[in-house]
Amino acid sequence: MIMRELYITNSLSRKKEIFKPINEGHVGLYVCGPTVYGDAHLGHARPGVTYDVFVKLLKHLGYKVRYVRNITDVGHLEHDADEGEDKIAKKARLEQLEPMEVVQRCTLAYHEAMRMLNVAPPSIEPRASGHIIEQIDLVKKILDAGYAYESNGSIYFDVLKYDADHKYGVLSGRTLDEVKEGTRDLDGQQDKRASYDFALWKKASPEHIMRWPSPWSDGFPGWHLECSAMSEKYLGKEFDVHGGGMDLLFPHHECEIAQNTASRGTSGVKYWMHNNMITIEGKKMGKSLGNFITLPELFAGKHPKLEQAYTPMTVRFFILQAHYRGTLDFSNEALQAAEKGLKRIMQAAKDLRTLAAAAGVQAAPALAYGEFVSAVAPDSVAASNAEVRSLVESVYEALCDDLNTPIALSHIFDAVRIINTAKDKKMTLDASDYKALVDLFDNIVFGVLGLRDDEASEGGKAVKTIDGLVQMVLEQRKAAKAAKDWATSDRIRDDLKALGIQIKDTKDGTEWTLE
Repeated sequence: MIMRELYITNSLSRKKEIFKPINEGHVGLYVCGPTVYGDAHLGHARPGVTYDVFVKLLKHLGYKVRYVRNITDVGHLEHDADEGEDKIAKKARLEQLEPMEVVQRCTLAYHEAMRMLNVAPPSIEPRASGHIIEQIDLVKKILDAGYAYESNGSIYFDVLKYDADHKYGVLSGRTLDEVKEGTRDLDGQQDKRASYDFALWKKASPEHIMRWPSPWSDGFPGWHLECSAMSEKYLGKEFDVHGGGMDLLFPHHECEIAQNTASRGTSGVKYWMHNNMITIEGKKMGKSLGNFITLPELFAGKHPKLEQAYTPMTVRFFILQAHYRGTLDFSNEALQAAEKGLKRIMQAAKDLRTLAAAAGVQAAPALAYGEFVSAVAPDSVAASNAEVRSLVESVYEALCDDLNTPIALSHIFDAVRIINTAKDKKMTLDASDYKALVDLFDNIVFGVLGLRDDEASEGGKAVKTIDGLVQMVLEQRKAAKAAKDWATSDRIRDDLKALGIQIKDTKDGTEWTLE
């Protein structure tokens, strides 16, 4: 039974709405995945993390989720207006490879980047090239309905005819006149009746490698077609949520709605969700601007714009610090601030485990990659401390209010403050309080938000090794202090600091943290 109400902003209504799935307790979610012709970049990271958190929250709230995220491996031309070369075919030609070699390499690289960001795999990950039959069938249905036409072996969607019957532009809010004004007449598009008509099937030119037989020509499907075909195949004619980047709202998602309505009589999607873009120092990311940063470059610190390397968890935390619908501006200062904030939370998590264990409360084992929180979100928080109850409840309220991760994180930092106060013995918490805080970290910080502490990640072995080495050095410092060899003691402290290791002497012993 779903105990908590969830609100999401529906791009179709432009309003925040209470989430009511078509089938109670079950959610069908489709998200537009990458076009695989290069390394995953910052623009891939944001939707990856956004919808990963959304899925994890839905599961934690008690929903059963089928999450479909596609791979575009054919049909995405260089320009969205049916102009230019297929992006993958172009990459293959430049590298003298088969297109599917490019697809395989880039898909594996994308998966690895998502794994490093702790973005769980979708339930189903269909490829456009594996659903040519479904796409041809969809074109036939649109032709039979009278909303498409053939021209020299290509099939185009008749936007004017569709607009007269159903209205084109319901998602973007654009009128057909506005669409026309924003559409260029392009060379090679003389086959179209109107510049704003879009391709459902394109006849392949003689040099085009990726082609399939169809009733109209040897060719390939239009980019917009694949998502309509695959979402219907795996989620049905009507499903709950369609997500993607704000840059896909028009024309891609607008075209999907038109295709769905023309072929099945319904737009098919109840809620549309769109994450905003990542900018680089206030500018749109682009190779021509020299600010295009891939995720491997970001993780390795190998780009002129980068002052250092940033861990995948730092990048994930950085993304979560902004609401998914707001612009997120990348800078070294912002990433460094995120790095410090993440370290504060992870240190608090470590301290919490120690404090809670002393009170007889054990934290759950670390989640493996792709594993979801099994516990369902509580309808109330059973903590004796009113502040603890309030902050945990506030975290849930923020996440259920259109996935407001920055507000949720602000309350998690309140939890960090309480943990630090309890650690300094300036506040007394009982077992119920520690249980509430441990659940908050296990279910939300590590579960829904998908953050990892070092010991729960692949770096855990390295961290344990470093901890062992630091402890050996600290023992030497302890012996020096016992012998009143203050010079050696101070030198060890200073040497550790130079390595980025901060030590703190307490009555319970010496603690260390990475600066």
